[in-house]
Amino acid sequence: MNKILGVMVDAEGRFVERKNRFLGTVEIEGYGKEEVHVRDPGRLEEILYEGNKVLVKKAKNKNRKTNWDLIAGKVKENWVFVNSGYHREIAERILEDDGISPYSEIEGITPEVQLGDSRIDFLLEMNEEKLWLEVKGCTLAEDGVALFPDAPTERGKRHVEELRKAMENGDRAALLVLVFRSDAQCFAPKEDTDPEFAEVFRKAVDEGLEVHPMKFGFQKNTVCFVSEIPVCGSFFPEKGE
Repeated sequence: MNKILGVMVDAEGRFVERKNRFLGTVEIEGYGKEEVHVRDPGRLEEILYEGNKVLVKKAKNKNRKTNWDLIAGKVKENWVFVNSGYHREIAERILEDDGISPYSEIEGITPEVQLGDSRIDFLLEMNEEKLWLEVKGCTLAEDGVALFPDAPTERGKRHVEELRKAMENGDRAALLVLVFRSDAQCFAPKEDTDPEFAEVFRKAVDEGLEVHPMKFGFQKNTVCFVSEIPVCGSFFPEKGE
């Protein structure tokens, strides 16, 4: 595994409850019950349940309402990274590493670029082509399949629709999926959770959307790149994959 990013962990604890999308309570070893910031807005039901082991980090900003950030949670024997605040930096590290990046000869990387009614994470320039790249994080896996989203995502659907429009205008477009489940073998949209996203995703892939699910592990305060995994062939049976 290749080290991608160091993320300091200050303590381990037991998850108590999730008060809302961005706030949880953790019984932190040596500190007692503390409120923690949950950066990932997904449901995370297989990770954030009462009594599960979690890793937390002290916040640097002392003026914040919460003094801790949630970093990872235990699933079976593995830690699953759940802090979406690091997604952009992880994606940048991937794109800048010639040995890992799905794209070679990148001449320019511009973050947070307006496309239609959305801001897309990156615009890549290479070989006189433009490639619009959106980044999504994935923490859910079932039977070896990494699944996104774990909650309905109108925003995610809109991003894919904007990528489709970019392709209609002659540009390339891609989805970089950061899969934080080391047990995942392939990736697919979670149709039963958000059928509209799944349908837009299928249409976009048929029209040329490039999808790169990249699998990561988290251990010893380090986000590690494991490998790129495929989109599950069962999601596109008509292609015979």
